[in-house]
Amino acid sequence: MKLVVLAGGISAERDVSLSSGSMIYKALKENGHKAVLLDVYLGYEGAIEGIFEREEDWAAQIGAVGEEKPDVEAIKALRADGGKNFFGPNVLSICQAADCVFLALHGVGGEDGRLQACFELMGIPYTGADMVGSVLAMDKGITKDLFKAYGIPAPAGIRVKKGGSGEERIPYPCVVKACCSGSSVGVSIAWNEEEFLAAREDAFCYGDEVIVEQYIKGREFSVGVMGGKALPVIEMAPKEGFYDYKNKYQAGSTVETCPARISAEKSREMQEIAEKVFHVLRLKSYARMDFVMSAAGEVFCLEANTLPGMTPISLLPQEAAAAGMDFGQLCERILEECCKS
Repeated sequence: MKLVVLAGGISAERDVSLSSGSMIYKALKENGHKAVLLDVYLGYEGAIEGIFEREEDWAAQIGAVGEEKPDVEAIKALRADGGKNFFGPNVLSICQAADCVFLALHGVGGEDGRLQACFELMGIPYTGADMVGSVLAMDKGITKDLFKAYGIPAPAGIRVKKGGSGEERIPYPCVVKACCSGSSVGVSIAWNEEEFLAAREDAFCYGDEVIVEQYIKGREFSVGVMGGKALPVIEMAPKEGFYDYKNKYQAGSTVETCPARISAEKSREMQEIAEKVFHVLRLKSYARMDFVMSAAGEVFCLEANTLPGMTPISLLPQEAAAAGMDFGQLCERILEECCKS
């Protein structure tokens, strides 16, 4: 197949996306596909005729994920128009010439339904959730409303708008998170008023609405779902702090165990909730749901990820491996799910 792997962009998760894209691109090439890796924002300014036939290493310039989040404004400055158009030169033309676009994008623009809506209008096949599912899962406020409506256990929480009165409060400690971001960007645990105000200010850097929710002290887990069926449960145990941006992407920062060392009953409980979330949020193809389990054994679903990371240490590939799929087979399975829809 002629495939475009689309990565990069201008979100705070850019580095993660580029790492995911590089891994996916290499696997697709090894699987015999004619693949091209593109940065959706920077695009490609060369001649596009015969682009899928060229023997180029499109991943050669992709680096590792740094400890710090990338400077989005500096990235926007790399293009003359300063980011007025999400799509870089020739991106849409190359995507239209492909049999399918494998989305390795994370965060704003690539995971929130806007790119999906554009591709659907242009008739471009792509992997992952469609426009509706992407919107429902990306906005954590909408997600929490749906969790409540469908009886999915989740931490108690409220939305706080920038400039709002903030009279309603969640008792300390609480978790403050950007409403429409991922990779734990804009997420903090506040133990007092001073930390809460600082956390809220940081979260507002990523949007005009934040979520403040009950802090559940316990063990952290994740469950991938493919085609509506759950993969094995994985546990994430950070060596320090919580499962934040650094602990997610720096090798050795977190001990990950898959299958998780929990009872068969608890494992199945999480898998059943993950499958329910998949359907409630109208997701397609594949996704990953994050959980915390309290010391008392109560399970809470935190959120859904419609384009889970595919970096060398990401969770979904580890879950797939526990189910008997190596990375290349996982990529093929995702493509198969795309062709079904």
